[in-house]
Amino acid sequence: MQHQLLSVIYIIASVLFIIGLKMMGNPKSARKGNLISAAGMCLAIAGTIFLHEGEVSTIVYVLIFLAIVTGTIIGWTTAKRVQMTKIPELVSMFNGMGGACAALISLIEFNHLYTANPAAMEDPVPAAAGTLICIISGLVIGSVSFAGSIIAFFKLNGTLEKPVRLPKYNYINLAILALVVIVSTQLFLSGSVALIYVLLALSLLYGVMFVFPIGGADMPVVISLLNSFTGVAAAFGGFLYGNHVMLTGGILVGSAGTLLTIVMCKAMNRPILQVIFGAFGTHAATASNDAKGNVRDISITDTATLMNYSKKVIIIPGYGLAVAQAQYAIHELQTILEDHGVEVKYAIHPVAGRMPGHMNVLLAEANVDYEKLCEMDDINPEFPTTDVVFVVGANDVVNPAAKTDPSSPIFGMPILEAENARNIIINKRSMNAGYAGIDNLLFYDPKTSMLFGDAKSVITRLVSELKQM
Repeated sequence: MQHQLLSVIYIIASVLFIIGLKMMGNPKSARKGNLISAAGMCLAIAGTIFLHEGEVSTIVYVLIFLAIVTGTIIGWTTAKRVQMTKIPELVSMFNGMGGACAALISLIEFNHLYTANPAAMEDPVPAAAGTLICIISGLVIGSVSFAGSIIAFFKLNGTLEKPVRLPKYNYINLAILALVVIVSTQLFLSGSVALIYVLLALSLLYGVMFVFPIGGADMPVVISLLNSFTGVAAAFGGFLYGNHVMLTGGILVGSAGTLLTIVMCKAMNRPILQVIFGAFGTHAATASNDAKGNVRDISITDTATLMNYSKKVIIIPGYGLAVAQAQYAIHELQTILEDHGVEVKYAIHPVAGRMPGHMNVLLAEANVDYEKLCEMDDINPEFPTTDVVFVVGANDVVNPAAKTDPSSPIFGMPILEAENARNIIINKRSMNAGYAGIDNLLFYDPKTSMLFGDAKSVITRLVSELKQM
C-alpha cells in the first residue's frame, strides 16, 4: 500500500512539473507555473522521506531535515537579496549545485555497488551493467556541469572576464575528452574504486577547460547548455534509483535546456559546435569593425522634446539597463510618454543580457505590461515606421556589422534593425565596445545621437523634462 501511494504521489508531482513548465512558456502565467512546479517538487520530496520503504535511523532523518532547513534558508535569502544584474550568476551557481549533486550520487552509489558488495567485483559487467552505465554517465555529466557552471559564474561576475585560450586549445580539450572516454570504459570493465576518482578529476578538468575559452557574448548559450547537462545527469540518477519523478524532472530540464540552446544558437546564427570551439568574442582586438565616422551627442532636453512629439517610440533594453537598475525608471518613462499620446513598445533580442530571458525578467520586475514586450521577428518590420528608437545599454544586438561586414565575428547574427528607424538615440556610459568586444557601426549612423551617462540617472532626468511638457 505504501509503495502504491508513493507511486501516485510521483505521478502527481510529474504532472505538476509538466503543467508548470508549460505555463512558463507565457510571461503572464510564468510565475504561477514556477509555483506549481515547486509544489510538485515539495510533494515529491515529502513522499520520498515519509513513505520510504525500510528502516531509517533517527539520525538520518535529523540530518535530512537539517539539510533541508539550511538549504532553504540559504536559497531563500540569496534569491531575495540578489540584484537583477546578478541573476545570471545565481542561475549558474544553482545549476552547478545540481550537477554536483548528480556527481555525488554517482560516487555514493558506486561505493554501494562495489565497496559494500565485494562479490560484485568478481564479475562487475554482467551483474550491474545498466547501473554502472548510469553511475558513470551521471558522474561525468554532473561533474562537467558543476565545473563549467562555476567557471561561467566567475566569467559573469567579471573575475574571469577575459577568455583564456592556450595554443591548440581545441586539441587539448579533445585529448581530455578522449581520456574521459577511455577511463570510463576501463571503469566499466574493471569496477576499480581508484578509477572512479580519476574519472571524477578528469571530468572536472574537462568542465573547466570546456567553458574557459568561450567568449562573453556566448555565455547565454553556455548557461542554457550547462542547464541541459544538469537535467540529463539528474535523469541518470532517476534511472539509478528507479525514481520516476526524478527521471521525469531530469528529462524535462534536459530537453527544455537543449531546445533553448538550439533556439538561441539560431537567434545568433551560430552552430552549437562553433559556440563551443569558436570562442565568439575572444578576438576583440583583431576583429574590430574599424568603423569610421562622427559621433553626435544629444542633450536630455532635446531627447525629451523629440520623444514627446513622436507617434511611436521603441525601447531596446540591454545589460546596461540591468547594471544601472533602471527598470523602474524606464517603466515610468514609458508611462509618461503614453500619457502624452505616444505609442511605446519594447524590442527584446533573444540573447540580450547575460542569460536567456534576462530582459523579460528585468522588465517584469518593474511591472511592464507583457504585451509590450515584442520579440525580434515581430518588431523588426515596425522600425521603418518608428519615430525614435531608444537603445539603453544594448550594443551587439543592434550592430549593423552583423549584416554588412563579413569580417565581423557577429556577421550573420540576426539583430534588432534599429538602423531603419527615423531617429536613433543610444544611451551608454562611454564608447566602449559591447560584450562581443567589437565596435558598433550604429554609433556612426547619421541618424544616431549618443546620450552618455548612467541609464538610471539619464532616464530619471528625461522623465522630469517630459513632465514639464
